[in-house]
Amino acid sequence: MNILVKMTTILIICFFSFPIEAQDNLTITIIVDEANSNEGKMFIALYNTEIDFLKKPFKNSISVIENNSSTVVFNNIPQGTYGISVFHDENDNGIMDTNFMHIPKEAYGCSNDAKGFMGPPKWSDAKFQMKENKTVNISI
Repeated sequence: MNILVKMTTILIICFFSFPIEAQDNLTITIIVDEANSNEGKMFIALYNTEIDFLKKPFKNSISVIENNSSTVVFNNIPQGTYGISVFHDENDNGIMDTNFMHIPKEAYGCSNDAKGFMGPPKWSDAKFQMKENKTVNISI
């Protein structure tokens, strides 16, 4: 019985001695500014894989625009690699409007100010590491 008490005490001390990291409890704040107007909505998407980038967001939000700016906070984000895309749906039709050559007619942006050349921005240009709470500013 005495050994059981000692073992339990040692396990409890060991458990509380190690630092507990909140790896899955990070917060990212995304601030989109310089919108052309307050009309419509801002579509904001957070991606966590190259395969899903610009296709299937890990988290997303549709936000109102005030003072030509929009802010979204995503909570419970695990540490890892992420990319962000945003677009201003100025006519509020729920899609990014493009011309006949599929060039966007509405303002858009990505993390790291990634720009596409003859196509959409690349994951390699937009990705960043999340190891702690982060604020990302994107101007469109």
